[in-house]
Amino acid sequence: MHREALVDLNAFAAVAEERSFTRASVRLGTSQSAISYAVRRLEDRLGVRLLHRTTRSVAPTEAGQLLLETLRTSFEEISEQLSFIEKLGSEPSGTIRISTPEHAFTTVLWPKLSEFMRSHPSIKLEVELNAGDVDIVDARFDVGVRLGREVPKDMVAVPLGPELRMAVVASPEYFSGRQRPMTPYELSNHLCINYRRPMTGRVVPWEFSLDNKRARLRVGGQLTFNNMMAALNAARAGHGVAYIPEDYVNADLTSGALERVLSDWCAPYSGFHLYYANRKQPSAALALLINALKLPAMPRT
Repeated sequence: MHREALVDLNAFAAVAEERSFTRASVRLGTSQSAISYAVRRLEDRLGVRLLHRTTRSVAPTEAGQLLLETLRTSFEEISEQLSFIEKLGSEPSGTIRISTPEHAFTTVLWPKLSEFMRSHPSIKLEVELNAGDVDIVDARFDVGVRLGREVPKDMVAVPLGPELRMAVVASPEYFSGRQRPMTPYELSNHLCINYRRPMTGRVVPWEFSLDNKRARLRVGGQLTFNNMMAALNAARAGHGVAYIPEDYVNADLTSGALERVLSDWCAPYSGFHLYYANRKQPSAALALLINALKLPAMPRT
């Protein structure tokens, strides 16, 4: 868009809102003739009359009113962006409240938060560890962390880490003398260690997919925990088969403390995402945090 077009649009908006060329000229600090010329130039460019003019009044036409409403929204957004840019000139400050599952905090969030705090000493962070089932708006959190597939649709989501996988594991002691499951449906022959979400009270189903086959199972066993580490420790102790995030058990698989089954049935899924309410513009401090935490874009090949 040419610079003169912006000048003309600004002049028109002033006249339409003030309902007067005289008041518009005072508002913009320019001559009445310059305002009149800019409006005529805009009307000629668009090929439509934007203002009804009489000796006593000025009012927008139907086309003029439509343009004015469009300009108001655009000018408000530009004003907000300029205000945000001005704030970046000084060190942002304030408190940011974060709701996150412990797993996400330990694996992807804390290493970046630790560095962020050193770089921005004027920003305070308040972190609540939970199962991720919190309504962040109702609980007055600035941002939350959930798996990508669990982020509410009306939120802005930013990826924090890579894709994840689940792992079905048990100790060598447990598998001794037992037939290992070759398909998810054979888990019905095993003691399965369940996980119950603390916030919702729901037992998490075990989900599998292989090629075009999918399974979502409710499994049975003696033990149910509302803490993933407790479920992992029970599996280590030989009490059954557990369904655990892969990065929890990599060290145990390497050491031989746990053995894995149904690996080909555990497909990757979207990893942890930072999310926040769909506002027009986050605060300067929150914008800095989002930029520091987000997963870098992968280079195109």
